[in-house]
Amino acid sequence: MPDRKVCIAIVTYNSGRYIRRCLDTVLKQEDVPIEVVVVDNASTDNTCEILKSFKSRIRTIFSSRNLGFAEAQNRAIRSSRADWVLTLNPDVLLLPGFVRMLWDAGESDPGAGAVCGKLLSIGPGFRMLPEPRIDSTGIFFTPAMRHFDRGWHEPDTQCFENMEYVFGASAAAALFRRRMIDDVAVEGNFFDPDFFAYREDADVAWRAQLLGWRCIYAPAAVAYHVRTVTPDNRRSAPATINMHSVKNRFLMRIKNATPGLYRRFWLPMTARDLLVMGGSVFWEPTSLPAFWRLARCLPRAWRQRRHIMSRRRVDDEAMAQWFSARPAARPIHPAVVPLPERPVLTPAVTLVGRTT
Repeated sequence: MPDRKVCIAIVTYNSGRYIRRCLDTVLKQEDVPIEVVVVDNASTDNTCEILKSFKSRIRTIFSSRNLGFAEAQNRAIRSSRADWVLTLNPDVLLLPGFVRMLWDAGESDPGAGAVCGKLLSIGPGFRMLPEPRIDSTGIFFTPAMRHFDRGWHEPDTQCFENMEYVFGASAAAALFRRRMIDDVAVEGNFFDPDFFAYREDADVAWRAQLLGWRCIYAPAAVAYHVRTVTPDNRRSAPATINMHSVKNRFLMRIKNATPGLYRRFWLPMTARDLLVMGGSVFWEPTSLPAFWRLARCLPRAWRQRRHIMSRRRVDDEAMAQWFSARPAARPIHPAVVPLPERPVLTPAVTLVGRTT
């Protein structure tokens, strides 16, 4: 049986610049019992020495090879039976009360499988920015099947102060209910290991929505996140990350998109697909291996798709309302009641975020 506590699951890979300060803020969280599990993906810097210095305060799993973010998180999640799991990046600083506020929000609604807080941007080396800027207030999708972090790089204004339902949570700091983890896992995996890294949280969010789970945005829970991969710095991102981004865009669609959704959005979806494929051929040939990797993943992806679609609980009409050029959200009433049929669109924000 699950334990009534929160497991904080962190994956490190050459994270020596950040992990000590991250863990310091984690271990200062109060008012909710926590356990900390760190999976290290064969770091070659001083990360392992730093982790060992925390001794009995954390549980560490050292991998002999780089498993990727998705599979390493799966191992951390499987190692615990905590009632809730907070996936956390090592380049995140939690403010006091972050975990408790997410936990309170999740406990308020039995139908909520995920909770995200307000992530604010912070510079490399945890350098504060001149003014508060949003990093993420949840994930949203556009009709072209691009996913973004709500509010990315927008000023932290009043429009981000309302607790509401959103499509999904950024895995940089996302709280997941164990019952949802077990419900949406496919072949024993919560995150799809074929993704390796990037977009695995959007894939989980889409699958959870298909199976009827809600995601709460709780703005009172605040943390800072160093975001290193964004569209405006794609050329400086590692070629491997860009390649996985291309692969995972199509892999996510194969698993989760329904014919009804495609009929509604076939034009923007197809236009974006052609742009991505053309870009890989003419401007970013280092991403071309994404397509043969995708081909290798196809048999398993189709098997997963059959499993997901056999269990889906939400129809195309309800799902389609989440795919909008503006971030869609649904209001949360004081006493949790069934969701309205259609989401309410929040004020438009600049469409800049994690996507390809």
